[in-house]
Amino acid sequence: MTTPQHKIGSGFGERSTADEILRGTDLSGTLAIITGGYSGLGLETTRAFTRAGAHVVVPARRPETAQAALAEFDGVEVASLDLADLDSVRKFAGRFVASGRGVDFVVNNAAVMACPETRVGPGWEAQFATNHLGHYALVNRLWPAIKPGARVVSVSSAGHHYSGIRWDDLGFERGYDKWQAYGQAKTANALFALHLDTLARDAGVRAFSLHPGGILTPLQRHLPKEEMIAIGWIDEAGNQVNDSIKTPEQGAATQTWAATSPQLAEMGGVYCEDCDIAEPSDGTVRAGVRDYATDPEQAARLWALSAELTGVNAFS
Repeated sequence: MTTPQHKIGSGFGERSTADEILRGTDLSGTLAIITGGYSGLGLETTRAFTRAGAHVVVPARRPETAQAALAEFDGVEVASLDLADLDSVRKFAGRFVASGRGVDFVVNNAAVMACPETRVGPGWEAQFATNHLGHYALVNRLWPAIKPGARVVSVSSAGHHYSGIRWDDLGFERGYDKWQAYGQAKTANALFALHLDTLARDAGVRAFSLHPGGILTPLQRHLPKEEMIAIGWIDEAGNQVNDSIKTPEQGAATQTWAATSPQLAEMGGVYCEDCDIAEPSDGTVRAGVRDYATDPEQAARLWALSAELTGVNAFS
Protein backbone atom coordinates (compact mmCIF):
# COMPACT_ATOMS: atom_id res chain seq x y z
CA MET A 1 0.00 0.00 0.00
CA THR A 2 1.33 3.44 -0.88
CA THR A 3 1.82 5.95 1.93
CA PRO A 4 2.33 9.72 2.04
CA GLN A 5 4.78 9.12 4.91
CA HIS A 6 7.96 10.14 3.10
CA LYS A 7 10.26 13.13 3.55
CA ILE A 8 9.69 16.07 1.24
CA GLY A 9 13.01 17.86 1.79
CA SER A 10 11.62 20.79 3.75
CA GLY A 11 14.97 22.54 4.12
CA PHE A 12 14.68 22.41 7.89
CA GLY A 13 15.95 19.74 10.28
CA GLU A 14 16.26 18.44 13.82
CA ARG A 15 18.11 21.54 15.06
CA SER A 16 15.82 24.12 13.47
CA THR A 17 13.98 26.40 15.90
CA ALA A 18 10.42 27.66 15.90
CA ASP A 19 11.64 31.20 15.24
CA GLU A 20 13.57 29.97 12.20
CA ILE A 21 10.43 28.27 10.89
CA LEU A 22 8.50 31.54 11.09
CA ARG A 23 11.26 33.88 9.91
CA GLY A 24 9.70 36.18 7.35
CA THR A 25 6.18 34.93 8.11
CA ASP A 26 3.53 37.48 9.11
CA LEU A 27 0.76 35.96 11.24
CA SER A 28 -0.88 39.30 12.00
CA GLY A 29 -4.66 38.96 12.14
CA THR A 30 -4.58 35.24 12.94
CA LEU A 31 -5.62 33.51 16.14
CA ALA A 32 -4.05 30.38 17.60
CA ILE A 33 -5.21 28.22 20.48
CA ILE A 34 -2.24 26.43 22.06
CA THR A 35 -3.03 24.07 24.93
CA GLY A 36 -0.31 24.06 27.56
CA GLY A 37 1.13 27.10 25.83
CA TYR A 38 2.79 28.38 29.00
CA SER A 39 5.36 25.66 29.71
CA GLY A 40 8.05 23.75 27.87
CA LEU A 41 7.40 23.34 24.16
CA GLY A 42 4.07 25.10 24.43
CA LEU A 43 5.72 28.21 25.84
CA GLU A 44 8.22 28.34 22.98
CA THR A 45 5.44 27.78 20.45
CA THR A 46 3.46 30.65 21.96
CA ARG A 47 6.57 32.82 21.91
CA ALA A 48 7.21 32.12 18.21
CA PHE A 49 3.58 32.68 17.19
CA THR A 50 3.31 35.98 19.02
CA ARG A 51 6.63 37.21 17.62
CA ALA A 52 5.19 36.54 14.15
CA GLY A 53 2.12 38.63 15.02
CA ALA A 54 -0.50 36.03 15.97
CA HIS A 55 -2.91 36.45 18.84
CA VAL A 56 -2.64 33.37 21.06
CA VAL A 57 -5.21 31.95 23.45
CA VAL A 58 -3.61 29.70 26.05
CA PRO A 59 -6.04 27.38 27.83
CA ALA A 60 -4.45 26.35 31.12
CA ARG A 61 -5.23 24.07 34.02
CA ARG A 62 -3.28 26.50 36.21
CA PRO A 63 -4.30 29.95 34.91
CA GLU A 64 -2.35 31.86 37.56
CA THR A 65 0.85 30.00 36.67
CA ALA A 66 0.18 30.61 32.99
CA GLN A 67 -0.39 34.33 33.57
CA ALA A 68 2.94 34.60 35.36
CA ALA A 69 4.83 32.66 32.67
CA LEU A 70 3.32 34.77 29.88
CA ALA A 71 3.37 38.16 31.61
CA GLU A 72 5.92 39.65 29.22
CA PHE A 73 4.24 38.34 26.06
CA ASP A 74 2.15 40.65 23.89
CA GLY A 75 -0.97 39.31 22.21
CA VAL A 76 -1.70 36.47 24.63
CA GLU A 77 -4.77 35.70 26.70
CA VAL A 78 -5.13 32.92 29.27
CA ALA A 79 -8.29 30.95 29.92
CA SER A 80 -9.16 28.16 32.33
CA LEU A 81 -9.25 24.62 30.94
CA ASP A 82 -8.64 21.19 32.47
CA LEU A 83 -8.41 18.61 29.68
CA ALA A 84 -9.09 15.79 32.13
CA ASP A 85 -12.51 17.33 32.94
CA LEU A 86 -14.92 17.24 29.99
CA ASP A 87 -17.19 19.77 31.68
CA SER A 88 -14.25 22.18 31.81
CA VAL A 89 -13.62 21.52 28.11
CA ARG A 90 -17.27 22.21 27.31
CA LYS A 91 -17.25 25.50 29.24
CA PHE A 92 -14.03 26.76 27.66
CA ALA A 93 -15.14 25.91 24.12
CA GLY A 94 -18.60 27.33 24.73
CA ARG A 95 -17.19 30.64 25.89
CA PHE A 96 -14.83 30.82 22.95
CA VAL A 97 -17.45 29.98 20.31
CA ALA A 98 -19.82 32.51 21.89
CA SER A 99 -17.16 35.21 21.50
CA GLY A 100 -17.68 35.04 17.75
CA ARG A 101 -13.99 34.77 16.94
CA GLY A 102 -12.52 32.38 14.40
CA VAL A 103 -9.55 30.08 14.89
CA ASP A 104 -6.70 29.74 12.39
CA PHE A 105 -4.49 27.30 14.34
CA VAL A 106 -5.20 24.77 17.09
CA VAL A 107 -2.07 23.22 18.60
CA ASN A 108 -2.94 20.36 20.93
CA ASN A 109 0.31 20.55 22.88
CA ALA A 110 -0.59 19.87 26.54
CA ALA A 111 0.15 16.39 27.87
CA VAL A 112 0.99 14.22 30.81
CA MET A 113 3.67 11.55 30.52
CA ALA A 114 4.39 8.33 32.40
CA CYS A 115 2.38 9.33 35.45
CA PRO A 116 1.44 6.95 38.28
CA GLU A 117 -1.84 5.13 37.67
CA THR A 118 -4.56 7.76 37.88
CA ARG A 119 -8.25 7.61 37.06
CA VAL A 120 -10.28 10.62 35.93
CA GLY A 121 -13.89 11.22 34.91
CA PRO A 122 -15.86 7.97 34.96
CA GLY A 123 -12.68 5.98 35.67
CA TRP A 124 -10.70 6.59 32.49
CA GLU A 125 -6.94 6.08 32.49
CA ALA A 126 -5.55 9.59 32.89
CA GLN A 127 -3.01 9.71 30.05
CA PHE A 128 -5.53 8.56 27.44
CA ALA A 129 -8.21 10.82 28.89
CA THR A 130 -6.06 13.94 29.10
CA ASN A 131 -3.81 13.61 26.07
CA HIS A 132 -6.45 12.23 23.70
CA LEU A 133 -10.06 12.46 24.87
CA GLY A 134 -9.73 16.00 26.23
CA HIS A 135 -8.25 17.26 22.97
CA TYR A 136 -10.74 15.26 20.91
CA ALA A 137 -13.62 16.91 22.77
CA LEU A 138 -11.98 20.33 22.59
CA VAL A 139 -11.57 20.34 18.81
CA ASN A 140 -15.06 18.96 18.23
CA ARG A 141 -16.62 21.61 20.47
CA LEU A 142 -14.52 24.35 18.84
CA TRP A 143 -15.47 23.19 15.35
CA PRO A 144 -18.02 26.01 14.72
CA ALA A 145 -15.19 28.53 15.26
CA ILE A 146 -12.48 26.76 13.23
CA LYS A 147 -12.08 28.67 9.98
CA PRO A 148 -11.65 27.28 6.47
CA GLY A 149 -7.91 27.15 5.85
CA ALA A 150 -7.19 26.43 9.51
CA ARG A 151 -4.86 23.72 10.75
CA VAL A 152 -5.15 21.45 13.76
CA VAL A 153 -1.87 20.06 15.07
CA SER A 154 -1.80 17.08 17.40
CA VAL A 155 1.47 16.72 19.32
CA SER A 156 2.18 13.01 19.43
CA SER A 157 5.59 11.51 20.24
CA ALA A 158 8.06 8.78 19.38
CA GLY A 159 6.52 7.37 22.54
CA HIS A 160 3.81 5.97 20.27
CA HIS A 161 6.29 3.18 19.55
CA TYR A 162 5.58 1.84 23.06
CA SER A 163 2.02 0.81 22.24
CA GLY A 164 -0.74 0.86 19.70
CA ILE A 165 -4.36 1.16 20.82
CA ARG A 166 -5.11 -1.64 23.28
CA TRP A 167 -8.56 -2.39 21.98
CA ASP A 168 -9.03 -5.28 24.41
CA ASP A 169 -7.92 -3.30 27.49
CA LEU A 170 -8.04 0.40 26.69
CA GLY A 171 -8.15 1.42 30.35
CA PHE A 172 -5.40 -0.89 31.65
CA GLU A 173 -7.84 -2.71 33.87
CA ARG A 174 -5.61 -5.80 33.80
CA GLY A 175 -2.46 -4.08 35.01
CA TYR A 176 -1.03 -0.62 34.51
CA ASP A 177 2.21 0.20 32.73
CA LYS A 178 2.98 3.93 32.64
CA TRP A 179 4.99 3.80 29.41
CA GLN A 180 2.51 1.64 27.53
CA ALA A 181 -0.26 3.99 28.68
CA TYR A 182 1.73 6.94 27.39
CA GLY A 183 2.38 5.11 24.13
CA GLN A 184 -1.30 4.36 23.63
CA ALA A 185 -2.19 8.01 24.23
CA LYS A 186 0.43 9.20 21.75
CA THR A 187 -0.77 6.71 19.12
CA ALA A 188 -4.25 8.09 19.74
CA ASN A 189 -2.95 11.61 19.07
CA ALA A 190 -1.70 10.51 15.64
CA LEU A 191 -4.87 8.61 14.77
CA PHE A 192 -6.99 11.57 15.86
CA ALA A 193 -5.22 13.88 13.39
CA LEU A 194 -5.46 11.30 10.63
CA HIS A 195 -9.23 10.92 10.89
CA LEU A 196 -9.89 14.59 11.60
CA ASP A 197 -8.12 15.41 8.35
CA THR A 198 -10.34 12.94 6.50
CA LEU A 199 -13.48 14.51 7.97
CA ALA A 200 -12.45 18.18 7.80
CA ARG A 201 -10.55 18.54 4.52
CA ASP A 202 -13.72 19.26 2.50
CA ALA A 203 -14.25 22.26 4.81
CA GLY A 204 -10.71 23.43 4.05
CA VAL A 205 -9.30 22.36 7.44
CA ARG A 206 -6.23 20.11 7.61
CA ALA A 207 -4.76 18.19 10.54
CA PHE A 208 -1.27 16.89 11.33
CA SER A 209 0.51 14.97 14.08
CA LEU A 210 4.17 14.96 15.03
CA HIS A 211 7.04 13.92 17.23
CA PRO A 212 8.74 17.05 18.61
CA GLY A 213 11.94 15.27 19.61
CA GLY A 214 13.44 14.44 22.98
CA ILE A 215 13.44 17.55 25.17
CA LEU A 216 13.90 18.04 28.90
CA THR A 217 10.84 20.02 30.03
CA PRO A 218 8.32 19.87 32.90
CA LEU A 219 6.70 16.99 30.98
CA GLN A 220 9.17 14.76 32.85
CA ARG A 221 7.77 15.81 36.23
CA HIS A 222 6.61 12.26 37.02
CA LEU A 223 9.97 10.61 36.27
CA PRO A 224 12.29 9.94 39.22
CA LYS A 225 15.80 11.29 38.82
CA GLU A 226 17.15 7.74 38.99
CA GLU A 227 15.05 6.73 36.00
CA MET A 228 16.25 9.68 33.90
CA ILE A 229 19.85 8.78 34.80
CA ALA A 230 19.22 5.16 33.78
CA ILE A 231 17.67 6.26 30.49
CA GLY A 232 20.79 8.34 29.83
CA TRP A 233 19.19 11.79 29.83
CA ILE A 234 21.00 13.34 32.82
CA ASP A 235 23.89 12.67 35.18
CA GLU A 236 23.90 12.53 38.98
CA ALA A 237 24.15 16.32 39.15
CA GLY A 238 21.08 16.71 36.95
CA ASN A 239 23.03 17.89 33.90
CA GLN A 240 21.94 16.88 30.41
CA VAL A 241 24.29 14.25 28.99
CA ASN A 242 22.53 13.11 25.82
CA ASP A 243 23.52 15.15 22.76
CA SER A 244 20.38 14.06 20.89
CA ILE A 245 18.15 16.00 23.29
CA LYS A 246 16.80 19.18 21.75
CA THR A 247 16.36 22.58 23.31
CA PRO A 248 12.76 23.71 23.88
CA GLU A 249 13.18 26.17 20.99
CA GLN A 250 14.16 23.27 18.72
CA GLY A 251 11.44 21.05 20.15
CA ALA A 252 8.77 23.62 19.27
CA ALA A 253 9.90 23.78 15.65
CA THR A 254 8.08 20.78 14.19
CA GLN A 255 4.68 21.73 15.59
CA THR A 256 5.22 25.28 14.35
CA TRP A 257 6.17 23.95 10.91
CA ALA A 258 3.15 21.63 10.81
CA ALA A 259 0.84 24.49 11.75
CA THR A 260 2.14 27.06 9.28
CA SER A 261 4.26 25.66 6.47
CA PRO A 262 2.91 26.13 2.92
CA GLN A 263 4.90 23.00 2.03
CA LEU A 264 2.15 20.96 3.72
CA ALA A 265 -0.75 22.56 1.88
CA GLU A 266 -1.86 19.29 0.27
CA MET A 267 -0.38 16.87 2.81
CA GLY A 268 -2.92 16.67 5.64
CA GLY A 269 -3.11 13.69 7.95
CA VAL A 270 0.60 12.96 7.96
CA TYR A 271 2.87 12.39 10.98
CA CYS A 272 5.93 14.64 11.07
CA GLU A 273 9.30 14.78 12.83
CA ASP A 274 12.38 17.01 12.59
CA CYS A 275 10.42 19.59 10.53
CA ASP A 276 9.61 17.14 7.75
CA ILE A 277 7.23 14.28 7.09
CA ALA A 278 8.36 11.15 8.93
CA GLU A 279 9.28 7.94 7.17
CA PRO A 280 7.51 4.66 8.02
CA SER A 281 9.16 2.65 10.80
CA ASP A 282 9.59 -1.10 10.96
CA GLY A 283 9.72 -0.88 14.75
CA THR A 284 13.40 -1.79 15.12
CA VAL A 285 14.27 1.78 16.15
CA ARG A 286 12.19 4.54 17.74
CA ALA A 287 12.25 6.77 14.68
CA GLY A 288 9.65 7.35 12.03
CA VAL A 289 6.03 6.33 12.45
CA ARG A 290 4.56 2.88 13.11
CA ASP A 291 1.94 1.55 10.71
CA TYR A 292 -0.68 1.26 13.46
CA ALA A 293 -0.46 5.04 14.02
CA THR A 294 -1.24 5.76 10.35
CA ASP A 295 -3.96 3.14 9.82
CA PRO A 296 -7.18 4.78 8.53
CA GLU A 297 -9.35 1.93 9.80
CA GLN A 298 -7.98 2.22 13.34
CA ALA A 299 -8.31 6.01 13.11
CA ALA A 300 -11.99 5.74 12.21
CA ARG A 301 -12.56 3.16 14.95
CA LEU A 302 -10.89 5.38 17.55
CA TRP A 303 -12.95 8.39 16.43
CA ALA A 304 -16.19 6.43 16.83
CA LEU A 305 -15.12 5.20 20.27
CA SER A 306 -14.08 8.70 21.34
CA ALA A 307 -17.43 10.09 20.23
CA GLU A 308 -19.19 7.43 22.29
CA LEU A 309 -17.08 8.06 25.38
CA THR A 310 -17.29 11.87 25.27
CA GLY A 311 -20.75 12.31 23.77
CA VAL A 312 -19.34 14.79 21.23
CA ASN A 313 -18.98 14.49 17.46
CA ALA A 314 -19.08 17.63 15.33
CA PHE A 315 -19.31 15.52 12.17
CA SER A 316 -22.21 13.23 13.05
